[in-house]
Amino acid sequence: AEANKEHLADLVVRAVKGIAQSVDGKTKVNIQNIKIEKRIGNSSNNSELIEGIVLDKERVHSQMPKVVENARIALLDSSLEIKNTEIDAKIQITDPSQLNAFLEQEERSLREMVEKIKQSGANVLFCQKGIDDLAQHFLAKAGIFAARRVKKSDMEKLSQATAANIVGNWRELSSEDLGFAGIVKEELIANEEMIFVEHCKNPKAMTLLVHGGTDHVAEEIRRAVTDALGDLAAALSDGKVVAGAGAVEVELALALKRYSTTFSGREQLAVQAFAEAMEVIPRTLAENAGLDPIDILTKLRFDHQQQKKWFG
Repeated sequence: AEANKEHLADLVVRAVKGIAQSVDGKTKVNIQNIKIEKRIGNSSNNSELIEGIVLDKERVHSQMPKVVENARIALLDSSLEIKNTEIDAKIQITDPSQLNAFLEQEERSLREMVEKIKQSGANVLFCQKGIDDLAQHFLAKAGIFAARRVKKSDMEKLSQATAANIVGNWRELSSEDLGFAGIVKEELIANEEMIFVEHCKNPKAMTLLVHGGTDHVAEEIRRAVTDALGDLAAALSDGKVVAGAGAVEVELALALKRYSTTFSGREQLAVQAFAEAMEVIPRTLAENAGLDPIDILTKLRFDHQQQKKWFG
């Protein structure tokens, strides 16, 4: 991450600028609009910013299209499966025709579910719960791209990005509930399939796809990028920044030492002690970084005396 920090910083800035909005002359940044996905196997330099939503999912059936342009998206918060009854029920089948009738009824129910989705005009389906194997087959035959067991938080992001309504019952689905994206595609990223939903109705949806050689590295980069997003969002919202790495404390210590000269006796010693206490922070940071704290503090004091107040 250290080697590619400039690249990652550029992605973070582009992401935040992409979702920032001006409201009553103030900058508003909702970092919930930026999703972070990590991938293991490549260098952090391969990290990229996608204008849209990326899901760590794959389509449920290989016969489904890999790419859907002008996607009309249905979001379903229920399963496309035959539900078990809540009470223990026993079905007694005494001859083969009864078994066939039972299986045909199951097939009819699943076909009806898929037909309803097709009638709505949807060509992409994101389901928060399960999709029966037979329903997967019918969806593939209908040319519908589908993914299952999508996280609730991702469903909400998809809803926001595509303007689709999350529907709780497949029977209630209509064309008015559908969202839109310019393209929905499945791609192989670092040996794993991912789904990209791009060119959405709401362009304020972004995904940062961060890469790392190992799980530990990828997680560290994800954490660093999350912190950077929060810092940048706060800076833009407040319109002010504070220098880090002990810069503030050294500047304060310098000002306090100057201020102490306006006193005599014990008060002067008290203010000087407070100034020295401030310098504990850059001293500790230097020690933790494996640097000589005396050399670092001496240089910092000199820099700040030269009006270099941002130096840390």
